[in-house]
Amino acid sequence: MKLDEALDLIAEVPDFPEPGVLFRDLSPLFADGPGFATVADAMADTLDPATDLVAGVEARGFLLAAAVGYSRGMGVVLVRKPGKLPSVAGRVDYSLEYGTASVELPAGVVRPGQRIAVLDDVLATGGTVAATAKLLEDAGATVTGVSVVLELAALGGRAALGGRTVHTLRTV
Repeated sequence: MKLDEALDLIAEVPDFPEPGVLFRDLSPLFADGPGFATVADAMADTLDPATDLVAGVEARGFLLAAAVGYSRGMGVVLVRKPGKLPSVAGRVDYSLEYGTASVELPAGVVRPGQRIAVLDDVLATGGTVAATAKLLEDAGATVTGVSVVLELAALGGRAALGGRTVHTLRTV
C-alpha cells in the first residue's frame, strides 16, 4: 500500500472531545494491516541511525512505538498517564489544545546517555511530545528526534519542541 493511501484511512471526527475540536482518529488505520505496516515502516525510516530506543506516548503512541521498535529490534519506553505505574521516575504536566494533562516515565527503564526517539500519532500544540522529551532528558537521555503520523500545522506544535528534529508523515 502507498503511504498516501494508508494516511487516507485516518478518520476526522468533528466536535470531539469537545465542540470545535476536529479529532483525527487513527483507529481505521490501525485496523488495516497493510496500512498500519506502511505507516510503521515509514516512521521507522525517519529514525536517526544512532537511536537506541523508541518512546511511545499512551495510548496510540504505544502501538506505533511497538511496531517501529519491533521492526528495528529496539526496546520501547512506554510513557504513561498518571496512576498507571507502580514506580515513577518523573512526571510532567502540560497543556493540550482543549485542556491539561500529565505524563509519567516508569522508573528504571531509561539509562543516562541513551538516545531515544519520541513517537506519537498527532502533533497538535506540542505539549504531549514536549513533556515526553523533558521526562526523557530529565532521566539523562538524549532525544534523537520526534516522529508523528499527522501534524496539525495551525496549532504550532513545532514551536513547543525547542528546535528538535520533527518528522511527520502528513501535515494538515
